[in-house]
Amino acid sequence: MSGSNRLAGLMARPKDTGPAEVRKVDEVGEARGFVDRTPRKKPGRKPSPRTYQLHPKVFPRVGEAIASEAERLGITQGQLIEQMWDQYSKD
Repeated sequence: MSGSNRLAGLMARPKDTGPAEVRKVDEVGEARGFVDRTPRKKPGRKPSPRTYQLHPKVFPRVGEAIASEAERLGITQGQLIEQMWDQYSKD
């Protein structure tokens, strides 16, 4: 570095942040092709209350039995596991 600081004399100025000034700046920016980058609402569906994930490792015959029973009952495997847990925890 040369030792001279060319920016030493610069001073910060307070900026007008009133609604009219902000609107004016937004209009100028949009006219020049800049787009609004404020965060948007998260896209997609709202999360289900059933968000806990299990990844059990079971023998293939057990996995196939659970899958076929859930299919037979017309429910998901998770719903079948919930029903089995309800029965198990009643005892």
